[in-house]
Parts: sequence; C-alpha cells; structure tokens
Amino acid sequence: MYAGDDQKVQVQQASDVVALGSEHIRLQPRGKDFVGLCPFHDDKKPSMYVSPSKQIYKCFSCGAGGDVFSWMTNYHK
Repeated sequence: MYAGDDQKVQVQQASDVVALGSEHIRLQPRGKDFVGLCPFHDDKKPSMYVSPSKQIYKCFSCGAGGDVFSWMTNYHK
C-alpha cells in the first residue's frame, strides 16, 4: 500500500456521499438508501441509488457508480 492510498482512504472515510450527491441532485430517502435522478444521463425517473452505509452510488439505468472520488470525476467532466 502506498502512502497516497492511506490518504485516499482517510478522505473517503471522512466524506459523505449522500451530502455530496445532494449538492448536485435532489435525493429522497428510500429504505436505508437514497434515490434521485441520475445526473450522468437524461434520467426521467429516479434510477440513482446512494448508500450512506457503503458510501457508494449506483445508477441502475446507465451503470454509473462508485465512491466520492468517482462522483467528482464523473460530475465535473
């Protein structure tokens, strides 16, 4: 493991994927997760699921998914 890997894990653990996602899309609670319209494609019905317990997101329509780092990379293309 590289020193950079430790820092990445620390940032990831300190981040909240739900709060980050909520800055860009409207998320609604659904069970233990949150759902919203995917910002990575022309979404008509909520297909983006965000898991606070796993700190990940997944769109079941276009396949976009990942953690806080991939969200920032994908969102700011």
